This record gives sequence, structure tokens and C-alpha cells, in this order.
Amino acid sequence: MDKTMKLDAANYKDLLKHYIETRDEQSLYGVEQVSKSFISNNILPEEIINLHIQALSDIYPNLSEEFQHSMDFLLEAMISYGLAHQEFQVLREEQMTMKSEISVAASMQDSLLHTTKPEIDGLDIGVISVPAHQMNGDYHHFIKGKDGSIGITIADVIGKGIPAALCMSMIKYSMESYPEESMYPKAILKNLNRVVERNVDASMFITMLHAQYLPTENTLQYASAGHEPGFFYNSETKVFEEITAKGLLLGVLPDTDYKQYERKLHKGDMVVLLTDGVTESKDGERFIEREEVLDVISQYAHLPAQEMVNRVYKHFERMQDFQLRDDFTLLILKKDV
Repeated sequence: MDKTMKLDAANYKDLLKHYIETRDEQSLYGVEQVSKSFISNNILPEEIINLHIQALSDIYPNLSEEFQHSMDFLLEAMISYGLAHQEFQVLREEQMTMKSEISVAASMQDSLLHTTKPEIDGLDIGVISVPAHQMNGDYHHFIKGKDGSIGITIADVIGKGIPAALCMSMIKYSMESYPEESMYPKAILKNLNRVVERNVDASMFITMLHAQYLPTENTLQYASAGHEPGFFYNSETKVFEEITAKGLLLGVLPDTDYKQYERKLHKGDMVVLLTDGVTESKDGERFIEREEVLDVISQYAHLPAQEMVNRVYKHFERMQDFQLRDDFTLLILKKDV
């Protein structure tokens, strides 16, 4: 026992004796100070119990044998507690380190995958992407061409966390390296599929829908790699239609061709692109129907696109008690002229 422990032991015994005799709360304050000393000197719980037993034995040398046994039992319990507590502290420190690393990775992801929502005449764009946890497995990106066209990508990684974020950053910079004349949706997906198949772990796949809006022709060209079907809203019929576009997930087979589709957009038409975190929202224990998503979108169809997606997200966030089950990404294009 070192000098500090000896001083604390003597002080502890005096405080204990004084409290037993007087029930004076000042003694409890003194114990608080001794406890701080124990913490600063890394005194283990079983050492404190042993100190208490020794103090009692000095004060009351004729303690009953039963009481002494009970204190021995408490000492053994505290030894087990001390070992468990040490393990817990180690795990907690590792967890804090991991949280810190994930926080840094999430910040890097925001920086690497940052995209600017473009301004384009005749098209109102709204987008929201909220991760269920710190890292976002969803991805969206805009590329504005010199001819005024706009490339629009929405994707979901099957496989989350830091590897997914790194995978998405690779995809983003691959897309931005392609020459503008090869930015057609089917060409983009074919090239990205080759990149993913060669460079991404076989356990990780990516669903993606890439579209290109041509303002001079009021046309949306698009292709899908197994991505969650979105919707077209026809302003004339006031009906939502599911986007029909089929294609294999990125990274499954090396030489995959993707079919390209085309759709004319007229004033008041909308394009709704999303990830399964939207369509697989839960109301209690029940997964919602896709029609319910459209009903909510319809409620806010009169609003600007960005306010629309914000309101839709808030609706489903409240419905799920503010605990997302999956990453939530919703992108809406409104043809306003």
C-alpha cells in the first residue's frame, strides 16, 4: 500500500467511525473527497471494499463471524465487478474511437460526394438525402453539360459503411472523367458496371438510375441498373405511372448492356426518383404501400420541388418516430414551363 493509500485509509476509518457515532452529513462530504482521491489514484472497487473491512475490524474488533463472512462475500463480488468494469471500459474506449473515426469518415463522405443542385430554365429540382446512420449508403449526383443538358444519378449501395462511401466516391469521379459526348445513360451505366465489377468487392453491388435531361427537346433519357422504380406524373391525366426501366445491378457481370428509354416532359409533369428507404418506410410494424408514397407526394404537389421533398421526408420521419430504418433519398423534377 503506497503512502497516498495509507493516508486515505486512515482518513476513511476516521470518517467511518465519526459517521457511525454521529450520523453527521459532514462525514459524507469527506467520503466524497476521499472517493475523488481513489479515482485519481485508480483504486479498484475491491480495494475500497477491503479498506472498509479493515476499517470496521479496527473500529469493532469483536464483529460477529457472520458479518465478517458477509463482507468477504461482498469483496469477492466486487472483484468480479471490477474485472467486468475494466472490460467494459476497454470496450467503451474502443467504441468511442470507432465513433470518432466514423464521424471523420462521414465528414469526408460529405466532402467527396458533395454535388450542387443545378439551376436550369423550365425545370424545378428538389432533392433530399438523409442517412439512417452516420454513413450514407445512398448517392445522388448532378452533372451539367456545356450544351445545357443535365445528368442526374441516384444510386443505392448494397453494403453500407465506409466501404460503401469509398465505392461511391470512386463512382463519382469515374463519371466526371467521362467525355461529355459519352454521357448517354446507357453508356454511363455500361462504363460504370465495368469499373465496379473490376474494383469493388464481390459482396457489394450497386443499384443506379442515370438520366439525362435535354432542355432544348424537353426530353428525359434514362437507364436503370436494377434501381428502385420511380414515377412519372402526367399533368394532363393527373396520374402517376411507374418508371419502366430494367437492367442488371452494377458489378454483377463484366459485359452488360443497358437499355435506354426516353420520355417527353410537358408543363406540369413530374419525375420522382427515390431509393428503397422511401418506399420501404414502416408505419409501426407494417411496410407502407407504394401508393401511400404517391398519396403523400400528391398532397404537396402544389409546392416548389425542394419544399415538396422536405415535406414528404418530414411526413415519413414522423411516421417512423424519427428513427429511419434505411437511408432516405428523394429527388423530384417538376417541368414548370
